[in-house]
Amino acid sequence: MTNQDAGSVVSGNIRPAEPGPEVRRLDVFIGRWITQGQLANGAGEPAGRIIASDVYEWAPGGFFVLHSAYGRIGEVRGGGVEVIGYNLSTRRYWSQFFDSQGNATASELSIDGQHWVWQREDTRCTASFSADGTTQTAHHQRRDEDGSWVPSMDVVLTKVG
Repeated sequence: MTNQDAGSVVSGNIRPAEPGPEVRRLDVFIGRWITQGQLANGAGEPAGRIIASDVYEWAPGGFFVLHSAYGRIGEVRGGGVEVIGYNLSTRRYWSQFFDSQGNATASELSIDGQHWVWQREDTRCTASFSADGTTQTAHHQRRDEDGSWVPSMDVVLTKVG
């Protein structure tokens, strides 16, 4: 998960580095967003309202995106912090999320056409952006008991700043 070609403050090998075009593709996330949507029950029907505030910003140096989220999912208040980056050696995007319940999860992040996809063994999220970049629609799924993908929540993020 490091940019090994750029050197490191920790290693003492410091040299100027600029984020490449792969990293700059993450610009689409940057901003302040209001998130609204619905949880889905096992049959894919609405099961609770989601309202949240999400902030995506560049970490110092511009190689990683910091995402903080606060809000309510159903009756539960919570949030979390996500770090998104690009690994130069594997040529893959990645995401690490830390939630307010004490959980930490890692996902592979990829681009499939115009869609960003977060993927883990048991969950995935597919997000797409409007042409003007002010709306992000995200469909979350989980695996059910027989291994099929079923809806878990759908949200729309609207950029407010």
